[in-house]
Amino acid sequence: MNLFIAPTVVSLVALAAIYVWGGWGALLLAGLLSILEVTLSFDNAVVNAKVLARMSQAWQKRFLTWGILFSVFGTRLALPAVIVSIAAAVSPWAAVMLGFQNPAEYARLLEHSAPAILSFGAAFLMMVSLKYFFDTAKEVHWIAMVERHLVKWGRIEAIEIALALLALLVLSAFSHAAPQVVLGAGIIGIVLFVVIEGVANTLSLERGAVAGTGLALFLYLNVLDAAFSLDGVIGAFALTNSLPVIFVGLGIGAYFVRSLTVYLVRQKTLQELPYLEHGAHWAILGLALSMLAGLVTHVPEAVTGLIGLVFITLAYISSVRERRAKA
Repeated sequence: MNLFIAPTVVSLVALAAIYVWGGWGALLLAGLLSILEVTLSFDNAVVNAKVLARMSQAWQKRFLTWGILFSVFGTRLALPAVIVSIAAAVSPWAAVMLGFQNPAEYARLLEHSAPAILSFGAAFLMMVSLKYFFDTAKEVHWIAMVERHLVKWGRIEAIEIALALLALLVLSAFSHAAPQVVLGAGIIGIVLFVVIEGVANTLSLERGAVAGTGLALFLYLNVLDAAFSLDGVIGAFALTNSLPVIFVGLGIGAYFVRSLTVYLVRQKTLQELPYLEHGAHWAILGLALSMLAGLVTHVPEAVTGLIGLVFITLAYISSVRERRAKA
């Protein structure tokens, strides 16, 4: 449990600072956002744990130290600012200042960029989930009647890429955004997944490439975190336009999720609960599909969050039953 001491201390300091800055209202909103971020990110933690288990102890520590800087300052502050800067044709620094000085306009520009964000995130997450289910080496199945057939279809070369591109092509025709925006952002998500996955797999086969493999997996985890979190960043503006409150709330949640990921690895939870990984990937697929649906119609944040929570809960129950049956 020592893993949670640092995030607890940092969270208390951050919440105290946000209280001094904005009073009880800001404190309650930041606390609510942090709770929502942790509650709705269990699937992210489970999938991250599977990848993190392939990394050395040194890279696991970097995931908690350097990685939290990428997660909090990169995904939840810098990246939205870059998106707004592109939408408004201003510098990223001017976009950050806009977030503090005119949060309503900042939120409007971010919302205007939502189709590209959703398309990128959905494509990347769809690749993550489909790659898992189409893996021909996969032998353990949770929803067996479905997963066994998916493994058979996995014999078709690059079928996950074909399905992701097909989904983007169909939805780009019905999206309220320009088709080239949806297709362009989605293709970037697919290419990014293929490149990072390919580099990590190539390096893992080479002797003496442990550091390179750790770096590739480290980058993969941070891109995965971004794909998971961008939708949540947009959704946070539905609760408040205050950039400091969003930054603190989502940042606290991100820190706890990363600590939870390392905890799952150290406790070997995925080995003890065999279907948890399956539930997480079904949750990722559900999140990707909800993000794609968001290109056509509004999907309530509660629905998006409940998808992951339901799959993780059911997978946990099935895992416990399986473990008791074997015992």
